[in-house]
Amino acid sequence: LKLEMPTVNLDREVSVLATVAGVVHSLKSCAVTWQKLISRVLEEQLKKVPQDNSPLAEINLWRENNATLRALTEQIKLPEVQKVLEILQAADSKFTGDLQIVLSDLKTHHMEAEDNAKFLSTLERHLKNLSTGTGVDVISSTIPSLLNALRLVWIMSRHYNKDVRMVPFLERISWEISQRVRRVVDLQTLFKQDIAAAKKKITEARTTLEQWKKCYFTTCIQVEESGSKRYWKFDVKRLFEKTDYMVSICQDLYDIFQVAEELHNIFIPELITVSENPKGVDELQREVNIVISPMEDLTFDPFNMENARDWAFVIEEFREDVTVETVEQIFVQNLEDPPLYKNHPPVAGAISWSRSLSHRIKHTITRFREEEELLASERGQEVEKLYLQVIKKMDEYEDQKYRQWRERTEHMLPLLLKETLLTVSSATEEHVTTKKSVCFALNFSPEIEEIIIETKYMEQLGLPVPEMARYVALQEEKYLSYTNKMKAMLVRYHNLIEMMNEAETKLLDHYLQELWGILKSGCKRLTWKSVGIGEFIVQCTQTIGKLEILVHQIHYISEDINSKLQSIESTNLFKFPHSENGDKCPGAKEFFDYVKCEQAKDVEQLVRKYSAIPQLLIEVERRVAHTDSGKSPKLASYYAYWENRIFQVLIQLIVKNFQAFNASVLANVPLLQVEAVLSVSEITLQPNASEIEKMTVQSIQDCIEVTKHFVRWMHGTCIECPPQHAKVDEVVTFSFYSDVSQSPLVIEQGVLITQNVHKLLASLRECLNQWKKYDLLWKSDKDAVLDRLAAEKPACVVFDKHLQFYMKIAEEVTQQPLIKDEQFIRLQLAPLASAVQETAKSWLMSLGKLLNELAKEELLSLQDEIQVGVFSL
Repeated sequence: LKLEMPTVNLDREVSVLATVAGVVHSLKSCAVTWQKLISRVLEEQLKKVPQDNSPLAEINLWRENNATLRALTEQIKLPEVQKVLEILQAADSKFTGDLQIVLSDLKTHHMEAEDNAKFLSTLERHLKNLSTGTGVDVISSTIPSLLNALRLVWIMSRHYNKDVRMVPFLERISWEISQRVRRVVDLQTLFKQDIAAAKKKITEARTTLEQWKKCYFTTCIQVEESGSKRYWKFDVKRLFEKTDYMVSICQDLYDIFQVAEELHNIFIPELITVSENPKGVDELQREVNIVISPMEDLTFDPFNMENARDWAFVIEEFREDVTVETVEQIFVQNLEDPPLYKNHPPVAGAISWSRSLSHRIKHTITRFREEEELLASERGQEVEKLYLQVIKKMDEYEDQKYRQWRERTEHMLPLLLKETLLTVSSATEEHVTTKKSVCFALNFSPEIEEIIIETKYMEQLGLPVPEMARYVALQEEKYLSYTNKMKAMLVRYHNLIEMMNEAETKLLDHYLQELWGILKSGCKRLTWKSVGIGEFIVQCTQTIGKLEILVHQIHYISEDINSKLQSIESTNLFKFPHSENGDKCPGAKEFFDYVKCEQAKDVEQLVRKYSAIPQLLIEVERRVAHTDSGKSPKLASYYAYWENRIFQVLIQLIVKNFQAFNASVLANVPLLQVEAVLSVSEITLQPNASEIEKMTVQSIQDCIEVTKHFVRWMHGTCIECPPQHAKVDEVVTFSFYSDVSQSPLVIEQGVLITQNVHKLLASLRECLNQWKKYDLLWKSDKDAVLDRLAAEKPACVVFDKHLQFYMKIAEEVTQQPLIKDEQFIRLQLAPLASAVQETAKSWLMSLGKLLNELAKEELLSLQDEIQVGVFSL
């Protein structure tokens, strides 16, 4: 909006311009335009109303008015406009009278709009929280602050200090709060939610509505106490009639969900034990859902007061539907298998379930009876009659359940208390030699526990219980303590038995018999009525504890023995010499002599470890038999057990060493060397194959004979047998050797080694056979060949052929490999090659000498012929 400015020149003085008729006429025309514009704007602004029913809409309206009127007011204050008004006032004061009235109205309305916009803006933050704040807690905290701010506006504002302004604004706030409640309590979604969540929403909504009214009256008192003469004496019905009605609707909705929850709680899965009829439970849940389902499909808004009659009809129908018929159906369908609350016993749980149904319908009927018109109707009479029938059935059901339980308890409880404390899986009178022969179990019947729980719940239900049942229930803590202690004791017992092997069970047979004798009293003499249960538990626990200590001590000693046996079993009896030069290996005799020497060193260590074992067994004897002789009859089987273990360890010692030696024989790593030599016109090994096999067999025998140093114990003791004089000059020592040497495992591994060495030597002989192509060198009779050549006196070409043949052999031998590694043996071919070469050279020398002699002889013959010819001339 913009005021139209005059087009005339206004630079001269006001008094001068006021006398110029043309100027005054032009300015009057402009002033009339201003007056019309301002009047029209004021009329439009006064007719404007807020866009909706919210308090923020009213604030926005005042802001718009303020902005519009401020724009006109600012233009009126312009120097140019003020000069126009001064000229017109000087020229014709009567003309400006109407304009001044309009300008005054503009100022008045602008000041009101500005003042209202300023004060109401202090409420904006609270109103936004009310409108869009997340959560009911925000609204609850906003209402007191909002009313306190309104109180300040009432005191300080020049316009919102009257009923005509404040009451409509409070109505708008009340409307805003009710709208928030409508959004929270949306029936389209409320009945699809969890019952607890729905109840919480309804409660919060109702609390918000009630808080709004409560805070209002609190603010009224504060206004009066502030000393202000203008009190809040507003029309309460106008402000709270709708919200009070909404409070009643919230209460109705809460009651609906409360009834639904009570019906659901009778059989919802979270509160009941597993039912034998889950389909029936689901069906009952559907029945309850059907009762409340009409609420989801309402065709009207229950919060609208105009629909109060329709809502009252819906509530009446609901109250009729959730009465006796629904509860009766639940009761009848679950008589045989009533859903139980968690931790409830069967009988008391069934009675509690029946009473909860009874309470539900009693509660509903009580509310029915408060509605005299409803109860007096035909439908009401039918409900009352059915109610009495169902209550009677429930009472009879409860009486029957209680009577049956009491009769069974009075009959069974004395019998159950006569049961022994423990049961046993085998007869303890027999001499037990295996660790699993005896197994004890707690013999506390679950029926006793059930009777105790039933008794406690029966008394909570106000029902009399048998005296013996009450006594047992009062002793629940004692029985619980007994059973827990016996369970722990039996766990310790079975763990102890489980950790003992057969040898230890035999060793500790006396202690076990003593323990079983004590436990046997819990299987025969002591019952749950006995007074010595506590002493029995203490005695068993102490005896088990002593036996545990003894078993742990024996295990500690056994671990020490096993450690020594493990060390013996893992001993390497085939230690090989290390060659200082990688190409040179020890000879066969040197190799096997080294192995035997190292075995002798190891035997000393082995015997030392073996000799320490009897002392450890004597330590066991001290703890078990309280003697230290090494020949206690109580430990005879235990000595035999360890002697057998030693025998098995020695077999494994020999077998593992044979396996390791056999692996070394087959591995392509040379450990010893033999030489190929030419001996008496024959190519052979040095030492020969037979000698090597004998050395191998002797080494195997030496390994087995290590066990001769392990002297056997005398029968029934851990004392070594003294040497026995079989004959005058013969001393016999009983060792493990005879048994170990006859072990099939040992024999098998020893034979395997000898077979592999035999195969290896055969392979080496095949290698030597390749040198037989030079047999002519040593098998031909050199003297005879030379004599024949000397007699024949062949040409030089023949001699050259022979010389080339032997020279080629001498050179060829130098090209042959001089070392051949075959598995664990290195074959040195250098001696054989040297012998062949020397033999070839010997042939060369002999042939050369013969050729020389023949040539010399021929030369002398020729010389003689020459001389004869000369003389003849």
